[in-house]
Amino acid sequence: MINEIGAALRKSARTVHLPGDDGYDRARTNWSLTTDLRPAAVVYPESVDEISAVIRTANRAGLRVTPMGTGHNSHPFGDLSGTVLLRTSRLAGIDVDPAARRARVGAGALWLPVVEKAAAYGLAALHGSSPDTGVVGYTTGGGLSWYGRRHGLAANHVTAVELVLADGTQVRADAAHEADLFWAVRGGGANVGVVTALEFDLFPYETAYAGALAWDLAKAPEVLARWLEWTVGAPDEVTTAYRLLRFPPIPELPQPFRGRDFAMIDGAVLADDAEAERILRPLRELKPELDSFARVPATAVSRIHLDPEEPVPGDGAAALLDALPQSAVDKLIEAAGADSGTSLFSTELRHLGGALGRPVAGGGALSHLDGEYLMSVVGIVTGPVSKAATLADAARVVRALATGHSRGRKYLNFTQQQGDTSRAFDPADWLRLLEIRAKVDPTGLLQANHEIR
Repeated sequence: MINEIGAALRKSARTVHLPGDDGYDRARTNWSLTTDLRPAAVVYPESVDEISAVIRTANRAGLRVTPMGTGHNSHPFGDLSGTVLLRTSRLAGIDVDPAARRARVGAGALWLPVVEKAAAYGLAALHGSSPDTGVVGYTTGGGLSWYGRRHGLAANHVTAVELVLADGTQVRADAAHEADLFWAVRGGGANVGVVTALEFDLFPYETAYAGALAWDLAKAPEVLARWLEWTVGAPDEVTTAYRLLRFPPIPELPQPFRGRDFAMIDGAVLADDAEAERILRPLRELKPELDSFARVPATAVSRIHLDPEEPVPGDGAAALLDALPQSAVDKLIEAAGADSGTSLFSTELRHLGGALGRPVAGGGALSHLDGEYLMSVVGIVTGPVSKAATLADAARVVRALATGHSRGRKYLNFTQQQGDTSRAFDPADWLRLLEIRAKVDPTGLLQANHEIR
């Protein structure tokens, strides 16, 4: 049976890896090195027609199908032994229309090449904090940008989606065509079809006032207290994050980060230099040890967060939080501060609100984030013992702030565990998602990392 399925898949696509093949282990390895995915087959489609053919073959064979770009959020996948994994990296075309301020990218496109191509025309995209994140997964899951408090989620600036449905049909969806699909895929991820291309708006930013402020970790309580107070009145033009970071003493890290622990605030301000400096003055009054905030090219903004650009063995947890009082400072420092003994590499709070928190008329299934802050904690995993410690510490830190300050809402792009995906959507939107998925994929062929079910 396996040989028959393999032969059928190889007729559907040029590059197919089956268990036991020399290239199978490399093909199933993704950006999140702690995930051990063992799909029934790994296919690298080279065209949309190959995707359609693979889906039809999977249907006949009783297999499921899941697309994957980089695998930054592959932790929630369950058993893939009955699933064909579509690696979309060969569909990475990028076209920029400078007159329309719009980009069209293929399913496998990464953010940094898109940012660089847009910048050649004096334009910027609503990219995230990782240069090597896949555009499609990031955007269809919502898309939280350094320009987010001014412009909202990236999903709401998608103008068209091309996708292959569960029966192999190829469709293009926009506001005037296939409106239900267009709505569902903007926030619903890979649950209603395999996205093969996205079109989205670009913005006329050649530069931004962006960078980071850093203090020794011993000053974390004072810095966090000031940042929480400052975010309450921060204008929509500024989007920042507060982090507690512990850098290992490895040569790959640049000085002065190597082997040091920091409290750090980074982000971007969409204002002129004088206004940006006025906005940041209350933070700079705390005399950071490092201060890289300055006028920088739009291409530099994608790297201000210092996210790793190669696959890493990490794991963690996340939560959407409501407004945080000053009492939250003591809770977070006790759980993840200098004397906490935590194994976590990063404990982060991203400031939401602004356009990120306002429902968008005509927006997608996830038009806004229902919270004031997004908490995300990450640890490095080197084996079963460190994984257990990381997950225990992650749960403890999230629980410390979520207790009394969270309604259990989720942002799935940052959620690394399986769970109740309904908590990511408004109730009415969740019911509409269920109805649309049941209509376009009645047999449940598509297996998303966060399934709508």
